[in-house]
Parts: sequence; C-alpha cells; structure tokens
Amino acid sequence: MTYGTAAARSTFPAERFDAAYLVTVFGEIPQPEAALRELRRVLKPSGRLIMGEIFFDPDFPRLSWLVARARGAGFLPVERTGSRIAYFAQFTPEVSPAVP
Repeated sequence: MTYGTAAARSTFPAERFDAAYLVTVFGEIPQPEAALRELRRVLKPSGRLIMGEIFFDPDFPRLSWLVARARGAGFLPVERTGSRIAYFAQFTPEVSPAVP
C-alpha cells in the first residue's frame, strides 16, 4: 500500500468495521471517489459512515457534492443534521439484493 493515496487498497479485510468517521477531512483527500470505494469495502453491510464538514474549512465540500460521490461509491444517505454550512451526514452501505 502506498500511504497518502486513496487509490491504494488498505490491508484491512473486507467488511471489517462497524463505522467510519471523517470530520473536516474529506475535502483534503485527493481522490475522494477512491477513498469512498475503499471505505465501502471495509465497512460491514450494517455499518455506517459519518462525515462532518464546516464552511470555514478551505476545502469545504458542499453536501450535494458529497452525497453524489457517496452514492457513486455504493452508499445510501440516511440522515443529515446541521445546516448547509456546517453539517454531519450519515450514510450506510447499499446492500445488493441476494441473487438466488
């Protein structure tokens, strides 16, 4: 694994963690889609991802931008608290239907 790159796969096994929390950091990640895909891989199907951001951060991601990328990585938005300029957003992994 190359540290500092989101595209590198972590050494953690799939579906290992119950939760991941990122507070005022997501805007600094150079490859946000890759980071979200890796978070999706290591979270349990019942897991949750919480991201908090505040407008005063120079790399502040708008909530709509964040939700679009999270959906693209296989997350479903569950809840948002706060306002447009300071929020916490909760996501859960989208669970694929069982194939008979």
